[in-house]
Amino acid sequence: MNDSGTDTGRGAPAPAHRVVVTGLGATTALGGNVAETWEGLLRGESGLVLLDGEEWTKEAPPVLGARAKVEPGLALGHQERRRLSRSARFAVEAAAEAWADAGLDDGRVPGHRLGVVVSAALGDMNSIIDGWETLKARGWRRVPPMTVPMSMGNGPAAAVALLVHARLGVHATVNACSSGTQALVTAAGLIRRGEADVVVAGGAEAPLHPMVLASFGAMRALSQRFDDPASACRPYDADRDGMVLGEGAGIVVLESERHARERGARIYAELAGVGVSSDAYHMVQPEPGGTGSAAALRASLADAGASPAEVGHVNVNGTATLPGDAAEARALADVFGEVRGEGGEYGVRGPAITANKSMTGHGLGAAGAIESISTVLALHHGLIPPTRNFVRPDEGVTLDLVHGAPRKTGPERLYAVKNSAGFGGHNVALTFRSVSTHPEPGGRRGGETPGEGGR
Repeated sequence: MNDSGTDTGRGAPAPAHRVVVTGLGATTALGGNVAETWEGLLRGESGLVLLDGEEWTKEAPPVLGARAKVEPGLALGHQERRRLSRSARFAVEAAAEAWADAGLDDGRVPGHRLGVVVSAALGDMNSIIDGWETLKARGWRRVPPMTVPMSMGNGPAAAVALLVHARLGVHATVNACSSGTQALVTAAGLIRRGEADVVVAGGAEAPLHPMVLASFGAMRALSQRFDDPASACRPYDADRDGMVLGEGAGIVVLESERHARERGARIYAELAGVGVSSDAYHMVQPEPGGTGSAAALRASLADAGASPAEVGHVNVNGTATLPGDAAEARALADVFGEVRGEGGEYGVRGPAITANKSMTGHGLGAAGAIESISTVLALHHGLIPPTRNFVRPDEGVTLDLVHGAPRKTGPERLYAVKNSAGFGGHNVALTFRSVSTHPEPGGRRGGETPGEGGR
């Protein structure tokens, strides 16, 4: 697996074990499951609101956020809810949906061949801050005993492992805003190396706490469009003024192609290539030229054996910050298009681009996983969701940004790419391949297995 972020300039050898996506689960500001979230994305709905409640209005400025449409953990017992943080509850909800969607809820996968990689960029700040407030107000003996386990970064991963009885290993990759995407890279490696048949992977986050929002606000990273929350997050728009944080989870079931086909599973897509790089530039600012992001994109394409011309769709990081979107646009132009003009104009030709954060908000460690689900479904259905709130690009930037309405993709475009970036200079890119490019023995094509879902 080529995850070095270097530009090899050629396709990587075929991996020993191909990795396919067989299950999807999500809970977001647009819906409590994948179907509701996907329909919301296609309709261009907004999950962004002005946060209210005493914790937000008492001596605090207005704050925007993307609250989950469905409160997590409602189906859990009282004791289980008390022992799981909010981010872990999101993870369990999404994992249960993905597990059932993959048709694996009959216990047929041996625990020693089943792994979990679920990430959260912040762990769960709510748990540790609430524990601290209890300590100050009521003393040592009243601090909940599960405060530390609930606040740890591996909490969501451990909760998912308990849900599916995974015994191969539990991993929690922490790469800031690219954590959920990195989780899929780590999971794919386990399958490619033959260590696992199935890995449950993704990200979960619950960052809507006043302290977290205050910190992002101090960095001047948040949108100030309080009068119209639905229009606040404007990826790639010339008038963008910052991100809007969101909460939720995205979980996928990854499986070796051999294992999936042997059990007659429906396959959404193949995770054909991964690429990872680091900027080594700044703790929070991206490298302005987008060179690190471009390196990850090239590595992912090379790993998949794909050319840029074969990519029909890129789901971008698209946070709606001024430097972030500008750097990513330059990376996309470098990989998929051309840089031209003495004035430094840059543009992309080829793949259609979309930015889900315009509707779901920025879910930090969950974002890349939720957006990977959107990328897979866009490839699976040949339909790309629009970007909300896009009116005009930066001067000199020409991007084929889908907006206004969904766009159909042609069968000649075999690949879709998910691009992510995070504080600390983390860059991660995933390349998904349409399963229709791999006919099964006897002529049946991969997307036509029994039990084809309606998503």
